[in-house]
Amino acid sequence: MRGAMIWMVVQALIAAVILFSYNWVAIALGIASLGLVAIYPFAKRFTWWPQVFLGLAFNWGALLAFAAHAGKITLPALLIYGAGLAWTLFYDTIYAHQDKEDDALIGVKSTARLFGNDSRMWLQGFMIAAVTLMALAVIATPFPPERVIGMIISLAGIWLFGLHMLWQLRRLDLDDPASCMRVFRSNRDAGLIPALFLAVAAFL
Repeated sequence: MRGAMIWMVVQALIAAVILFSYNWVAIALGIASLGLVAIYPFAKRFTWWPQVFLGLAFNWGALLAFAAHAGKITLPALLIYGAGLAWTLFYDTIYAHQDKEDDALIGVKSTARLFGNDSRMWLQGFMIAAVTLMALAVIATPFPPERVIGMIISLAGIWLFGLHMLWQLRRLDLDDPASCMRVFRSNRDAGLIPALFLAVAAFL
């Protein structure tokens, strides 16, 4: 236990050194993220939308990384943050469906319990929002004319990301915990698709 605590302190110190090497906007965002991290574990106790707090916390790094690079937050950063939030609502609602019966017994809240039989409709909405906002983030990024192929490649990756999410919905059985877990885990691959395409586009 003592060794684990020491390692956690070392990690925190390393993270602090990295954070304070950035500009003041990134530093402020890094400090602000602690509030979301502190609130999320208790969110199921006071809201039917704990997945929103998870999404706000999980995707905060998109804003911080943008600020660390550009020194400010602009529209593309906000759009990609919104896309990440919508995607988190998508996959974590799927995850919550495997625990919905236990959550009901102990009295904690989730979007899976809130949406109930309408969950598939909500998941479709989150999918559309994630893909649309991500595509708008690319379109809003000022690509010079000679790099238009980079924009096309980026948008192709987002289109494939959306197809992967559609594939998830088609194989998902919300009343089967094993199916929910399999589909939830497949979001690792969903996230890799646009990341790889964006990485390729960045080097063109």
